[in-house]
Amino acid sequence: MYKTSEAKRTYQKQYREDNKEYYQTWRDNHKNEKKAWSKNYNKSPEGKKCGIISNWKTRGLICEDYNALYNQYINVANCDNCCITFGTKGDGTGSHKCMDHNHETGAFRNFLCCACNNRMG
Repeated sequence: MYKTSEAKRTYQKQYREDNKEYYQTWRDNHKNEKKAWSKNYNKSPEGKKCGIISNWKTRGLICEDYNALYNQYINVANCDNCCITFGTKGDGTGSHKCMDHNHETGAFRNFLCCACNNRMG
């Protein structure tokens, strides 16, 4: 379609400029719909899973199969270190699930309670 990558870049730049006002208007008109959709998605099981895995990646976890690790995360009920039953994040006990990993290599180690994870460093 394009003879050179320069022609492609020129076309894309012109297209963005020509449609900038249209897209801005569209975003302004659909802001509340997008916000409602995002809120519902983040509460769904798929949205929660995506958020948790994204958090792990942001914090440096390197894993070959995040889906298998997430399934393990969902099914684990006790801390691997102190055997306390996990609580809910935000309940103030520090007993919610944390993903323990090596900060140098990014390798997963265990699921620990927040207190044990902080002690391990």
